[in-house]
Amino acid sequence: MASEQITTADGRLFAIGDIHGCPDELGALLNSISPRHGDTVVFIGDYVDRGPSARDVIDQVLELPSTGAEIVALKGNHEDMMLSYLGLPGNYGESFLFNGGAATLDSYGVGERELDHAIEHLPDQHIAFLMNLALSYLRPPYLFVHAGVMPARQLEEQEPEDMLWIRQEFINRPHCLDATVVFGHTPMRDTMIDLPYKLGIDTGLVYGGKLSCVEFTEGVLYQVSRGSRQVTSRAIALR
Repeated sequence: MASEQITTADGRLFAIGDIHGCPDELGALLNSISPRHGDTVVFIGDYVDRGPSARDVIDQVLELPSTGAEIVALKGNHEDMMLSYLGLPGNYGESFLFNGGAATLDSYGVGERELDHAIEHLPDQHIAFLMNLALSYLRPPYLFVHAGVMPARQLEEQEPEDMLWIRQEFINRPHCLDATVVFGHTPMRDTMIDLPYKLGIDTGLVYGGKLSCVEFTEGVLYQVSRGSRQVTSRAIALR
């Protein structure tokens, strides 16, 4: 059974797609949406790897509760690999460095000579952050998860492996859950809107695409392109 968080908080509801170590674009986006008390901001996972500074991205996420907003940080497959590499509970640590992990360790000042003791270079607060990431977040009518779900299984039957890694089997098929699944993991040219089944919000920031954020209360899509600080917004239909 996959671990999940459930809440019914008031205020605006935001979801932010895969960031992959790009703090400047995240900062511009957060300044634009200005989270405040009563709001909920859901991060869909993959804060680390490939981009210039995973450390700064995690610092930004950790600072957000000072705004008074509720912050929900989900685990991505890249955090799971990183944890495993560091010798903590996770999987596929042997693939971490080859999937952008070298850039992540560089942001912590970990060079080739320090690889065997990389965990010693991470702040305790960052280790705690990585270890306490949730697999899913249920806020009816939405279920937030990093990669997706196995279409024929109920939520309590989902496996962490699928919620962190699944791609086409989820994307190409309707699922049986009574919720719209909001997911990242699979980069797309723009948001994938396939209602009532799914909403994909990984728009490939680290590959030269965009960082996307959906505000569900009013139905607004915020986006910032790689290398830009200009945030655009437009209405999207979520029903």
